[in-house]
Amino acid sequence: MSSAPGEDQHAGVLEPIIAQQVRRYRTEQGISAADLATRTGLSKAMISKIESATTSCSLTTLQRLADGFGIPVTALFRGSDSDREASFTKSGTGSMSVRSGTQHGHIYRMLGVLKDTPNALEPTLVTLIDASNVFPLFQHPGTEFLYMLEGRMVYGHGGYEYEMEPGDALLLDGESSHGPLQLLEVPIRFLAVRSP
Repeated sequence: MSSAPGEDQHAGVLEPIIAQQVRRYRTEQGISAADLATRTGLSKAMISKIESATTSCSLTTLQRLADGFGIPVTALFRGSDSDREASFTKSGTGSMSVRSGTQHGHIYRMLGVLKDTPNALEPTLVTLIDASNVFPLFQHPGTEFLYMLEGRMVYGHGGYEYEMEPGDALLLDGESSHGPLQLLEVPIRFLAVRSP
């Protein structure tokens, strides 16, 4: 069976991704190229060309493949945006961030940074190990989300106070001054996720 109208014999950027997905789904479903050809109405030679990324699929061919696998057409493009920025931080690692209060038993560990993504979230693991009298207050644009992991503290936001313990969460507007007011049970660890 020859190529369908609109099929291009010159491969482009998406062809290797489609080829990989077709091979993956065929392998996962335990079917041969001949079986897939029967399911889709395409020739075995065409299946071979698709899986070797030597031909471009028409929209009709993509729909036939998706129907043959029982998947949405978009599944055949998974991985096409693989150049997107990501930041992975292993447990116990992450760059130390110096902030007000760092010298007083307050440790701020950045858990990820996306340098090329504007308005990216800024996740920080905050550890308070010294119940000192120094409690830095912060103000910044955007919002901040806190999730308590260990210990107990009173956290202030504007004129309000929240007694927080493991499992508690607080979402706040960063424009109002906020920070720990009283450390009730140390060590204290909480996840702070800031949106610029």
